[in-house]
Amino acid sequence: MQLNYRQCAGLNPTVNVELGETGLPTLEPTEINRNAQTRSSRLGIMHLCLSHSWGGLEMYPPRVCHALREQGHNVHAIAFTNSRVLKGFRDDGVPTLEFDSSMKALLGARSILAYIREHDIKILHANKSGDMRLAALLVQLAPELRLFFTDHMGVTKPKKDWYHRWAYSKVTYLFAISKATFTRNLNAFPVASDRVVQLYYGMDFNAYQIPLSETERRVVRVSMGVPEDGVLIALPGRLSPGKGHEVWVKALAELLHQQTSEPWHGVVIGDASGADAEPGGYKDRIEQLVHELGLQQKITFAGFRGDMPRCLLACDISAIPSDNEAFGLSVIESMAAGCAVVGADSGAVPELVGQSRGMLAPAKDPAAWAVCLQYLVNQPELRQRFASESRQWARENFTMERHLNALVAYYRQALSTEVCR
Repeated sequence: MQLNYRQCAGLNPTVNVELGETGLPTLEPTEINRNAQTRSSRLGIMHLCLSHSWGGLEMYPPRVCHALREQGHNVHAIAFTNSRVLKGFRDDGVPTLEFDSSMKALLGARSILAYIREHDIKILHANKSGDMRLAALLVQLAPELRLFFTDHMGVTKPKKDWYHRWAYSKVTYLFAISKATFTRNLNAFPVASDRVVQLYYGMDFNAYQIPLSETERRVVRVSMGVPEDGVLIALPGRLSPGKGHEVWVKALAELLHQQTSEPWHGVVIGDASGADAEPGGYKDRIEQLVHELGLQQKITFAGFRGDMPRCLLACDISAIPSDNEAFGLSVIESMAAGCAVVGADSGAVPELVGQSRGMLAPAKDPAAWAVCLQYLVNQPELRQRFASESRQWARENFTMERHLNALVAYYRQALSTEVCR
């Protein structure tokens, strides 16, 4: 049974509403040439990600390119100079063209095209709307290329002016990363409905396979600057507007005045970037809120961690209060680590936190979040049940192998058919 804050507070459950489908995701391509899926030929693929940020969107291309290389494909990339994305690609051994700006990339289109032909690249995969200027131009110059676009943001504003009609006319398939964003994509993009497909993310579960010993758990907690004992409540992910940090902090302020059976501590695992990290930016505002509410001894900012799996394995509860999450990779990572998850009842999160896998609370209601968190702090058996069932479900449905099988099948299908533009 899925629990929400009303049931935890003993309120009338009849006022609950159904918050979207919670059935198992299916990554099987539809209307696709099944023979194409079984071919083992090496594909030439180039991922574009022109971004200076470092969040779920930016982490996806290096991860998937690394996995594609592991399968033996010929994988290349384009990224901004001095960006974390560039470092991510190169750390994973992906040959990457770098440019100082989008304009320099556009001006270098001819040289990029020469590189594409020299390395026998047939597939272009754009990951940001800003990538589409360059990607569409390359396809305009070389119509034999097949262009894919993943909407990682869950766009809602229609993109149907003359520029977007031209750019997206070059797209072979547009990937929606959840059921919630699939509907938005159909309405927002000038792409035929049969070329918009849903494709959930996948992730590598290897780092989550072995639970931490009690000693290791304490060591990781010490490295994050949090208490070695008690219930640890995490908010993983980038510090940026829309991720719900204000709601989480205010919920913990309310929890401070509620009765709990165990001591607890909150930890933000992740950091801000760009304007959000500058003086007076989003991170400063959240830290100021912590001080105003007197939570300096109850909330720790652990910063960016390259060992997120180990950090989550040392936590007990993971909160995902984003008000409009397009997918929610942090949800799956938290499930893989065995955390009990509380998620916002908006965006794609209800698709993941459903049935007996966690709890949902209104995205912008700190009081409701406090109820859920108090309930889980006081119910260690329930935390363990959520952790066990969600861990198994995540590993059955969100492996990188499953994601790649579907992704590569679409790549092959695109190469095996004529595209009318």
